[in-house]
Parts: sequence; structure tokens; C-alpha cells
Amino acid sequence: MASAPTANNRPARLDDAELPPRAAITGMWPGQHVEVGGVDVFVRTTPPAAARAEPALFVHGLGGSATNWTDLAGLVRNRLAVEAIDLPGFGRSGPAPDADYRLAAHARTVIGYLDQSRRGPVHLVGNSLGGAVSIVVASQRPDLIKTLTLISPAVPDIRMRAHALRGDPRMALLVLPGLGGMAMRRVASVPAETRVKATIDLCFADPSRFPRQRMAEAVSEAQARQAMSWANVAFLRSLRGLAHSQFVAGRQAWAAMRAITAPTLVLWGDRDRLVAPDLAPRVAVAIPDSRLRVLENIGHTAMMEDPETTARALLALVEDAVRRS
Repeated sequence: MASAPTANNRPARLDDAELPPRAAITGMWPGQHVEVGGVDVFVRTTPPAAARAEPALFVHGLGGSATNWTDLAGLVRNRLAVEAIDLPGFGRSGPAPDADYRLAAHARTVIGYLDQSRRGPVHLVGNSLGGAVSIVVASQRPDLIKTLTLISPAVPDIRMRAHALRGDPRMALLVLPGLGGMAMRRVASVPAETRVKATIDLCFADPSRFPRQRMAEAVSEAQARQAMSWANVAFLRSLRGLAHSQFVAGRQAWAAMRAITAPTLVLWGDRDRLVAPDLAPRVAVAIPDSRLRVLENIGHTAMMEDPETTARALLALVEDAVRRS
């Protein structure tokens, strides 16, 4: 259920169309490597179930990958032709040139891919870091975006709170030069299954909602990344890029939100321990054409913890946008 919106927020509705059974989504969607601006980028494609499905691009969060969207992509494939991109340095993508993992660099990669693939305008969906990247993309290239969905986007806290440290105080060490690299090496020495479980515990309000098969897939991905020499650098520098946007360039981020013209869905879990849930109505107010839904007893990754409600909110946004156009 959604929490009561403030007077300045338009509530997001849920589509009532029948969704494909989640149990029928058996595994990770296939993908391929594509060169974008000198980066080897991996993109997963969910085969659409309808000939007239509209193009969509999903962008994952910090430490995540395109596999974070497996269930949601399967649930919306009757209406959307979904591609999910691994940002440079994450998932199966190669490293970024010059180890540049700032928000602007990630946004350039997403824009470059959309320009190169000629699929735009698309329904752009981003979570956490991917949400912050999507805000930059939507504000700079409105011609590429049909609708925008932000799931717990990593936006600057107007009260300058380091909310993520409440969930895991050790994250403060990762931002510090020298200490960050040492901390990451210690994390990398922990078994992959233990690391993945800790991540789900942090991102979910109820970790038991994470399907066993998805856990096995996430562990397999984590094990594969152990052989990638750039993985730790990508995580650390992306995290520091977020910290810079939080504490140094916060005004720019909020200005970017106010510049977005696409119809936008702001979706947040009320038990998000990484980005403060009370920012949700402020983000929805900042973006001119937006609607808000806050999910009860859901954490940071609503598309993984409650993909059905996320799918219905996304499909309602798409349906409304199509009617308007």
C-alpha cells in the first residue's frame, strides 16, 4: 500500500492488467557485449511478448547489475521491450576509460548507448545509483526519454544526512582514499554467498522475499566478478562520485530534477535504509510532471522485493503517457 501523499504530490496509480506468472520467469535474460564510447558494455534483452511493445531501458544501482531487473522485466514484457544495461565496471561490462566512474561519465554511457541503438525515446527506469544517472540523462536529453521511473534514486539529502551509514557504518571507510581500497580488499576476501546475503539484508525489508534461484544467480555473478581486476575500483569510484553529488554538487542534482520534462514515477520503499524515504515526496515535488508511490514494508530495491507492485506502477505510467500522446 502507498503512504498518504502530501498536498503537493500526485499519487501514482497501479495498472490492473493481468501480469505473466512470476514463476514462469526461469532465469537471467540473455545479453550481448556492445562497444559504447570505448567501453565494452553488456546489455541484457528480455524478449517482448507483444509485437508493439515499447522500448525501455533499465539502469541498476551501486554494486548491482542488469540481473537486478530479471523479474520486473519478465512481468512487463507484454507491454515493454526491455533492455537492461550493466554500467561500466559492473556486471559483465568492462572498465571505464581512465577509471572515470563519476555520475556524468555513467550518464554519458547511457546516452551514448541510446543514441547508438536508436531505440529512443525509451521508458527509462533507474534504481539507486541508476536513478541518479537517469536523472542526469533525462534532464540533459529529453528527446531520448518517453517516461522516467525512479526507484529509490540516490539523490542528495537536503539535510546533509549520510542516511546509508545508518544501515552500514562501514561504508564511511570506503569513501576515504587508502582506507577504501583496503576495506574493499577485505570485503573481497569474504565468500561470495556471504557478501550477497549481506547485500540483500541491507537492501530488503524482508530478505526472505528474495527467491532462492535469484540468490544462486547473484552468487554466481559475484564469483565471476572476483576475476575482474577493475571491479573494486569501479565500486569505490562510483561510490565516491555519489558522495560528491551528495555533499558537493547537491544543488546541481536538484536543479536537474526540476528540468525534467518527461512524465515521471517516483517509487520508494518506506523501509529504505540506504536513501532516506522522507526524500520521496520532495523528489516528486521537484520533478514537474511526477506522481509518487511509497510502498509499505519495502526496502531499497522495490523492483526485486516487490516486482509485481513495481510492474503495475510502471505500466500505469506507460499507459497514461501513451494516452496523452
